[in-house]
Amino acid sequence: GGLVRIYFALLCIVLAAATVLAQDQNSGKEYPDPARFEEAIREFEMADEEEMPPKKAIVCIGSSSMRGWHEGIYDDLAPLTIIPRGFGGSNMNDALYYADRIVLPYKPRAVVLYEGDNDIAQGIAPDKILQTFRAFVEKIHAEYPEARIYFLSIKPSMSRWHMWSRMQEANALIAEECEGDKRLVYVDVAAGMLDDEDKPRADIFKEDKLHMNRNGYEIWRDILRPVIIRAEWPHE
Repeated sequence: GGLVRIYFALLCIVLAAATVLAQDQNSGKEYPDPARFEEAIREFEMADEEEMPPKKAIVCIGSSSMRGWHEGIYDDLAPLTIIPRGFGGSNMNDALYYADRIVLPYKPRAVVLYEGDNDIAQGIAPDKILQTFRAFVEKIHAEYPEARIYFLSIKPSMSRWHMWSRMQEANALIAEECEGDKRLVYVDVAAGMLDDEDKPRADIFKEDKLHMNRNGYEIWRDILRPVIIRAEWPHE
């Protein structure tokens, strides 16, 4: 009898701990203050004051993977009219927060969004990323109901490989969200970034094993380009 009671008590402790852990994973952490990017956003605004980008173009916003594409994205998505607005280190909440300043003023016909990578690294729960994506979409569509939004899937990387299952969870939630609205397009850039063993390809990353080199961006180009050209070329 005594052993059974001890076993039962231990089982209760394990289950209680598992419940707390599950709750913690669901709620995750809170987003950091977007004000940390004020300087980066001001730089975009100062550039706009000198020369305002064209209206009805395609705004490309996101974290450092988008920022790193600024140099090549014009050619990679030519002849579409692109306004690159990536700011390194940003997350989905930062994109939402600054959309008023670096998306909406350009009256975009479409937005390409890459966020979620840093969100997961910051301990944000996949469900919270989805909710924040929804708020971003609502903010764009409140002003421009016809605007198309292309979500680039969270990418696998060698340095964040231990987070991949949570990234996949966030990707799946957003892919499902996009299926219900023809204005939302989920673009799986991750698929071409894995090798035959389903591990991140070593040849597409810089030394930090997080950010992509040109090989990585060519994969993104080859996946995104046919989708976006077909949809956006008629509107140029």
